[in-house]
Amino acid sequence: MATFAVELCYGRDTAEQERVRPEHRAYLRQLAERGVVLASGPFPDENGGLVIYQVADEAELRAVLADDPFSKAGVIVRTTVRQWNPLFGTWIS
Repeated sequence: MATFAVELCYGRDTAEQERVRPEHRAYLRQLAERGVVLASGPFPDENGGLVIYQVADEAELRAVLADDPFSKAGVIVRTTVRQWNPLFGTWIS
């Protein structure tokens, strides 16, 4: 399994963001229940967020990102993907 830190940057259409947010959060919650999302949350300025994913590889990550309701609605204007090797933390085995 590979771990990725993904920064999501939102566009200026806050009405669309608010409309789709419940679906986006439900999607992330479902992924968290499956162990795909390890942590997620918005930045305090609400212009984006950070999600930590654990997937087989980058191809699987790209598929998961494409299925996100925020991606489908065009809310996300920039995605920064970094593979990450966490060493310490309560959820690291």
